[in-house]
Amino acid sequence: MSDKIFMGENDMKTVLFDLDGTLTDSREGILKSIQYALSCYGIEEGTENLGMFLGPPAHLAFQEFYGFSEEKAFEITNVFRKRYSEKGIYENSIYDGIKGLLERLSSSGVKLCVATSKPQIYTDKILESFEIRKYFDIVVGSDLEGKFCDKSDIIARVIELGGYDKSGCIMVGDRKYDIIGAKKNGIKSMAVLYGYGNKEEFVLSGADFIAEKVENIYELALF
Repeated sequence: MSDKIFMGENDMKTVLFDLDGTLTDSREGILKSIQYALSCYGIEEGTENLGMFLGPPAHLAFQEFYGFSEEKAFEITNVFRKRYSEKGIYENSIYDGIKGLLERLSSSGVKLCVATSKPQIYTDKILESFEIRKYFDIVVGSDLEGKFCDKSDIIARVIELGGYDKSGCIMVGDRKYDIIGAKKNGIKSMAVLYGYGNKEEFVLSGADFIAEKVENIYELALF
């Protein structure tokens, strides 16, 4: 039986995916690079204590969790990015089943996009390296200056660029930022439990759907 979904123009579905913790498991590269940056400022931390950096923009996380001033936060973020761009970006893997999911959704006539707080320059390289860029109509990441990094703004940019009908859009991500960003834009949201967030976080932020595994995403995305 074919997966092809026949939809009218007003019923077109658009799925926006987060990147880290949703399409790829980038934990190792991010946390090792954060650990390195902190060590350069005399702060020694085990990577097991740095999970709060998985999700928010790095410069904001340095301010919130370590009390860095805005100026110092951008300074240490540049140290983090240097190590990440040289090593961390390659300490990454694509989740099992993602390629098959993207192929199935794309073949079903669903529009696919990426909306991530990861800088655009890294996002493009990662999608190309895993050979999945071809599935996405639009890819929007943050800038390196911290002026465009809020998830709600990134989601809004994707919707604007694609001219998508919000009633047919759903944001799929692994942190509360994805859920909150979706709500601010008036679209539905799906949280995934295999990433870096937890069920309590998703319930509190009001996720419309929760997928335990990659294979659950297909049916839930076609709400």
